[in-house]
Amino acid sequence: MEIITNCTASNLPACVATIGCFDGVHRGHQYLLQQVHNIAKAEGLASCLITFGTHPRQVLDANYHPKLLTCLAQKFERFEQTSIDYCVLMPFTKELSLLSAREFMEILHGVYHVQTLFIGYDHHFGHHTKEEGFLEYQQYGRELGMRVMQSKALVEDGVSVSSTLIRSLLQEGKIREANSYLGYNYYLNGRVIDGRKVGRTIGFPTANIEPSCAEKLLPACGVYAVYVYLNNSRYAGMLNIGSCPTVNEDGRDISIEVHIFRFSGDIYEQALRVEFVDYVRPEIKFADLNELTSQLQQDKDTCLLYTSPSPRDS
Repeated sequence: MEIITNCTASNLPACVATIGCFDGVHRGHQYLLQQVHNIAKAEGLASCLITFGTHPRQVLDANYHPKLLTCLAQKFERFEQTSIDYCVLMPFTKELSLLSAREFMEILHGVYHVQTLFIGYDHHFGHHTKEEGFLEYQQYGRELGMRVMQSKALVEDGVSVSSTLIRSLLQEGKIREANSYLGYNYYLNGRVIDGRKVGRTIGFPTANIEPSCAEKLLPACGVYAVYVYLNNSRYAGMLNIGSCPTVNEDGRDISIEVHIFRFSGDIYEQALRVEFVDYVRPEIKFADLNELTSQLQQDKDTCLLYTSPSPRDS
């Protein structure tokens, strides 16, 4: 997929396009993008998705701090797994936010050569979003010579697959359900930073992770079975999100620590990726380190069960 960040009308082909934030690029988004691809192929046009480098609400409200399923780099990784021909990264500005839906569609048609606009079932755009909807978009499209179509929601178990649903599941620690709706294991990228080094004294050395994206949504505090990707290898592991109350008396700072199974070595400052496989238990304050160590061994056994079959789990 080609990523276009600075485009003019002269270098873009006529296309079937969709537009949105696509946070998570989940199965609902994948369903929409596949429809865009199919329509474009049938019409002999390119397929395009248009998205933004910054969440639109951040531009309008400096105090808004989104909790993202995918940062921009991760979003591009997920886009690469689709059949879409190219992605336009549109700069979102306050001036753009003041455009009416029709004015915005004029830009899509005139600058981005959108011949068919395929929108999500719940998507709205334009300054007067509460006053205009799909019927108005269709009318504007007819006036501009652009067809406007609407996707149906991807519904499973009686609920529409959405970014909001997945965020809620992650915040409740419901990893398996979230991964099912995502279509892949939820993950975060980061680098290994200095920590308290308590784990190594009880046989469970951990790598403290600083997420590469500060706005990345963290799942609920607790212990998780994970896969760790490091130096082109995959390892099973167990990860804790929380304040580590047994060894951290003030309990205020939230940390992310992962114990990597069957691994030893100095990985300080190295980059890694962690994929969440399943939730194991909530974070608990134990009476002492002996009680903590005993529980960690039980956690390890559980995590090995959840992450099998991995070539490093045996």
